[in-house]
Amino acid sequence: MSTLATDTGLAAVRREIERACRDAGRDPSAVTLVAVSKTFEPDVILPVIAAGQRVFGENRVQEAKAKWPALTAQHPGLELHMIGPLQSNKAKEAVALFDAIHSIDRPSLCEALAKEIEKQGRRPRLFVEINTGAEPQKAGILPQDADAFLTQCRERYGLTIDGLMCIPPADEAPAPHFALTAKIAGRNGLKLLSMGMSADFPVAIAMGATHVRVGSAIFGARG
Repeated sequence: MSTLATDTGLAAVRREIERACRDAGRDPSAVTLVAVSKTFEPDVILPVIAAGQRVFGENRVQEAKAKWPALTAQHPGLELHMIGPLQSNKAKEAVALFDAIHSIDRPSLCEALAKEIEKQGRRPRLFVEINTGAEPQKAGILPQDADAFLTQCRERYGLTIDGLMCIPPADEAPAPHFALTAKIAGRNGLKLLSMGMSADFPVAIAMGATHVRVGSAIFGARG
């Protein structure tokens, strides 16, 4: 995708976020756009940084480690979010590299993150992933187990959980899944909701999303 097209994509997404917030009676500043830069090289990401985007999402620790330290050194103030599944043995690198982790979904990962947070003195914002569609191929805590898991995160592992994340099933209407995630967050006192991607982020904003994860609408199709 050309610099101009990337720039235009970002501007269009920003306008759509503002429109969705206006329709929902929300302040656009309450919604953080996470530009999903996974698989894209720095030369594609740089025009988006130049256009003022400051929050980016990556799926893999190794890929992020290869390209982001240099970018953040050149452009202070960037935020990097881990939005893909995280292996427990990557917790050390993840805590060092990311400002937020959206995919907490099992006790072993909680234990590894708690250990590294204490050791490094660095605390990324933490989101528990909810598997709202109970899809066997997807990571995430089942909705009926969410309350107990959140209690375990706090009381057993001493983690401060900031919010929830979900990815609705591709073949179902997203709104009920976003509503369910928001309901679980509300009863557990969580203020952040990572919901919505390129195809459905306006719906997510209407349902209370505070973070929308948008890739293809900004960067174009992946190769």
